[in-house]
Amino acid sequence: MSIKIALAGNPNSGKTTLFNALTGSNQFVGNWPGVTVEKKEGKLKNHKDVVLMDLPGIYSLSPYTLEEVVARNYLITERPDAILNIVDGTNIERNLYLSTQLMELGIPVVMAVNMMDVVKKNGDQINIQKLSQSLGCEVVEISALKGTGIQEAAKKAVETAQKKKRQDSVHTFRKEVEEVLGQIMDLLDSSIPEEQKRFFAVKLFERDDKIISQMKHIPDVESLIKKCEETLDDDAESIITNERYNYISSIIKSCYQKKSRGRLSASDKIDQVVTNRFLALPIFAVVMFIVYYISVSTIGTWATDWANDGVFGDGWHLFGIGSSSYEEKAEEYDEMAAQVDAFLDAADENGISTEAVRAALEFDPKSNEGADMAEAASVLAAFQADAKNLTAAAEIKDEDGNVAKTIPVTADSFLTAAEAAEPDPAEFGIWVPGIPVLAEKGLDAIHCAEWLKSLILDGMIAGVGAVLGFVPQMLVLFIFLAILESCGYMARIAFIMDRIFRKFGLSGKSFIPMLIGSGCGVPAIMASRTIENDRDRKMTIMTTTFVPCGAKLPIIALIAGALFGGAWWVAPSAYFVGIAAIIISGIILKKTKLFSGDPAPFVMELPAYHLPTVSNVLRSMWERGWSFIKKAGTVILLSTIFVWFTSKFGFTESGFGMVEEYSETSILAYIGNGISWLFAPLGWGDWKSAVAAVTGLVAKENVVGTFGILYGFGEVAEDGAEIWGALAGSMTGIAAYSFLVFNLLCAPCFAAMGAIKREMNSAKWFWTAIGYQTIFAYVISLIVYQLGTLLTAGTFGIGTAAAIILVLILLFLLFRPYREADRKKVSVKHKNKVKA
Repeated sequence: MSIKIALAGNPNSGKTTLFNALTGSNQFVGNWPGVTVEKKEGKLKNHKDVVLMDLPGIYSLSPYTLEEVVARNYLITERPDAILNIVDGTNIERNLYLSTQLMELGIPVVMAVNMMDVVKKNGDQINIQKLSQSLGCEVVEISALKGTGIQEAAKKAVETAQKKKRQDSVHTFRKEVEEVLGQIMDLLDSSIPEEQKRFFAVKLFERDDKIISQMKHIPDVESLIKKCEETLDDDAESIITNERYNYISSIIKSCYQKKSRGRLSASDKIDQVVTNRFLALPIFAVVMFIVYYISVSTIGTWATDWANDGVFGDGWHLFGIGSSSYEEKAEEYDEMAAQVDAFLDAADENGISTEAVRAALEFDPKSNEGADMAEAASVLAAFQADAKNLTAAAEIKDEDGNVAKTIPVTADSFLTAAEAAEPDPAEFGIWVPGIPVLAEKGLDAIHCAEWLKSLILDGMIAGVGAVLGFVPQMLVLFIFLAILESCGYMARIAFIMDRIFRKFGLSGKSFIPMLIGSGCGVPAIMASRTIENDRDRKMTIMTTTFVPCGAKLPIIALIAGALFGGAWWVAPSAYFVGIAAIIISGIILKKTKLFSGDPAPFVMELPAYHLPTVSNVLRSMWERGWSFIKKAGTVILLSTIFVWFTSKFGFTESGFGMVEEYSETSILAYIGNGISWLFAPLGWGDWKSAVAAVTGLVAKENVVGTFGILYGFGEVAEDGAEIWGALAGSMTGIAAYSFLVFNLLCAPCFAAMGAIKREMNSAKWFWTAIGYQTIFAYVISLIVYQLGTLLTAGTFGIGTAAAIILVLILLFLLFRPYREADRKKVSVKHKNKVKA
């Protein structure tokens, strides 16, 4: 039989780092039965029969959070063979509180004092032998980050588990408490194992409802508890807490020597700057700007361009070999094309017909027969004769859209330019074909049916490829978030934001789910369960998905590229919109009866700063990225197939069947036209945009995938610019930003909706959350479009009037008095007066 070892410890104690180091890739991640708390299980390296269970990070075995309940239930009911208790050596007093509770479970315990490298660097001393004697268990020094001592800790845990020796708790409380606990233990029947009786006695003494509900026979101990409370003049729970800390203080006094007593540590000195009342927010803004600038505008964009244009486009030059030569030829060809366009435009202005010439120029010498080429040459020669006295000027623009040079064009130079062939990148250097090219060649080789070929190329590869092309950009972002999390700055962000969040009804802990939400909304919603106050937790769940997640990055990138020329400000503005939506929602919601009351106090441990390990950063990045890729390979694949089918099939005069590409008679067009009127006030009432917004409810990445299919991205995505041009031609800049805002703020994807339903644990609250998000998104998008149009174009109509009314309503809801709180204050004052 396999040996089960549970890893238990406080948050930020290094428990997960140790788990990753001991198990490597032998991990299984899921959820605990019945709840959405993450369950990590893995096999110890080189020990196939040893299973490690990474319990959620907890501060105690009291039922304050769902994580604590899950961890405690596992330890009580599953009874692992041993507990490897990870303790942060730099904050040993706080960590030993959980340790004293673990000792009472009767399960063999091995304590691993982590971060000993930092302890020694600070000049502090921990007497491991004395600590072991005081606690009555094996104690090992480790540094999970550097990998020192971890194998010894695992070996001790395995050996301790194999001995199957009961763990006796050596610590005792004061005489009055021990007498009552002894009497309670005597009243417990045989349904409670002998080694667990002290733990159950302590929990009965604390009046722990959840433990009491698990007991078959509940002895009447209330009179014993009340007598002890009267004797010690305190409530039962506080008595036990004080007794634990008195015991811990005696251990610390004999085992721990702090050199830097009264002196600031390196972490404290850094915190004086980064958590400073005035500098904290500017530093945080700079850090996040750098993260998103690198992720969205530089390295992330370069990687995404390679994925979109190369892997899911025509292909790429391996290691860039030959790319410079190709770019030179392509630039020359672009200049030739500009000369042709300029001359033809000039001909149109002078009344010379260019229709036949433009048709002739569409012939591709590589795919058309000689007769067609001869016909094209004849048309060009005739046109040259008609326009022999015509001259034109071709303007060549730089990357910023400014005219770099002007080239004069005559009839002779026009003909030379018209005969120029577009360079084939495959003829330069080492060319690697993209997935669509390889797939098309393979399908042609097996003489695949046209409809199936279209399904694979235009549906599956075009739709999913349009989404997966943004994976490199997201991976860069996830790396930076993992670094911030690993080094300890993430916890500081929560502390910094608490001062702001408290002003609109939330605590700083709400910011942690929101920050995680920049990666994915599902774990962000799940992270909200660490918020003890139920009202704060529900409000956090309702607002946390306003932060743009990784799946919304493709939408931001698409709108920025298509309508705003890749402007750098679009992405940061999307995040500021999300933050503003959270602030506005918090202020409005806290003034309702559902969310009235003060936020819970902010209590959070700030871990010491340390350099993150490459392995942990890459593991975190991969876990977040892989969840996105899996979604693209399942949900998004199925939805893009659905979009392809409904866009390719419809009802024609001859009946149901395939219709022309992206036809108005397709099933998808009928669906889109049926709902598009709803979005007309928002500026994007065309059926394609409406359908894209709806498919975004399945997965936000679908918005880009849907546009990819509807605009034929699979066939014209040589450099990704065609879909931008098509989208730019369908809506104005203000309408596009309205579209972006709606998709950022409306109800999240189905996966996140499922997480909301599980965390709310109530159909009423679930629909309240989804309804509020969708209505709020609609209102803000309408205001953005209508007032934006008024400011830019001076257009005033019914929609503008509605937007102004909505702004006034929002202002009223924001600034109205907090009457619920005022009534409570009056009530308290009245009670105090009566007492007086």
